[in-house]
Amino acid sequence: MKTLKDIELAGKKVLVRVDFNVPMNDAGEITDDLRIRTVLPTLRYLLAQKARVIVCTHMGRPKGQRVEKYSLAPVAAHLARLLGCPVPLAGDCIGAVAAEAVARLKDGEILMLENLRFYAQEEKNDPDFSRQLASLAEVYVNDAFAVSHRAHASVVGVTDHVSEKAAGFLLQQEVEYFHRSIDNPQRPLVAIVGGAKVSGKLEALRNMLEKVDKMIIGGAMANTFLKSQGHGVGASKVEDDLLDTAADLLRRAAERGVKMYLPVDVIAADRFAPDAISKQVTIQDIPENWMALDIGPASVICFNEVLADAKTIVWNGPMGAFEMAAFARGTMALAHTVAASHALSVTGGGDSNAAINQSGEAANISYMSTGGGAFLELMEGKVLPGIKALG
Repeated sequence: MKTLKDIELAGKKVLVRVDFNVPMNDAGEITDDLRIRTVLPTLRYLLAQKARVIVCTHMGRPKGQRVEKYSLAPVAAHLARLLGCPVPLAGDCIGAVAAEAVARLKDGEILMLENLRFYAQEEKNDPDFSRQLASLAEVYVNDAFAVSHRAHASVVGVTDHVSEKAAGFLLQQEVEYFHRSIDNPQRPLVAIVGGAKVSGKLEALRNMLEKVDKMIIGGAMANTFLKSQGHGVGASKVEDDLLDTAADLLRRAAERGVKMYLPVDVIAADRFAPDAISKQVTIQDIPENWMALDIGPASVICFNEVLADAKTIVWNGPMGAFEMAAFARGTMALAHTVAASHALSVTGGGDSNAAINQSGEAANISYMSTGGGAFLELMEGKVLPGIKALG
């Protein structure tokens, strides 16, 4: 996989696929620009090399229609402020309008194309759409890790029609950190896996069992594992159809010598609400109509000990309903422990990163991946289509 520094860029038209699908409020203002800021090193490098930079991205789900609220005009204006130079927005992403806007570009200038998903052909990886997009440039750069698990035209199809292609700095960094944490880790390697469902992370769990030394299971998905071991979990969320699967995963871990850790106590509540009545109970004592919504303090102590000698930590998924203050303590405690460790720590997934940010520990995590689905697919052992296309 070539990177930016492997290519002569001066004077060349460079199409850069980014993920600027940023959250916006009703007034059309960007409420979190992290996805934009993480790509600034790539864009600044391209501009410094006197490339003619053409940025393309999607926004929202316009379903193949031109929907004004999904226009990239606010994003282009915000990027211009961050870069300190004009970022004109082309009225389209393909066709004569886009071609004319690109033709006006001079060396060291930047342009943004309008929303790729105004065309249904983008998500269908349509060959003609890919060809039209590629015709705007001589070099293609993928710096959108978060969508690199999607076989879309701007991620995969376009690479068949450009003479040179490369990974941007963000994509390069994502791949390098994943390699360091999963493929070639310093050991012990500990995985922390949480979240709501076993089903959504089943393939990742199976693959990670082949990689890790220890695994911590938390969040609602832990209930399925606990019930598979004969524990009553009250009214907690459980995937009853996966009880045998959960038990099998625990057996396989034991056979491989991988130590699996489940909660030993929980914060249980009489309902799923911020003002619910709650109490700490052991996993043997969850009341019949109550639900486990966080790991308890004894579990935190146990998990902290598991992490004490870790050299590498990979975290995907919270330990409970951390959005509610009453059920955030377990996740926050683990975030502080991971941040204070001397391990290489890598987190991935929207909830995991939101929890890290909520804990105030973002600066103390080695790397926070920008991809949710893409990060999970790497955990599953898959090759991402967007990365394969750069090969």
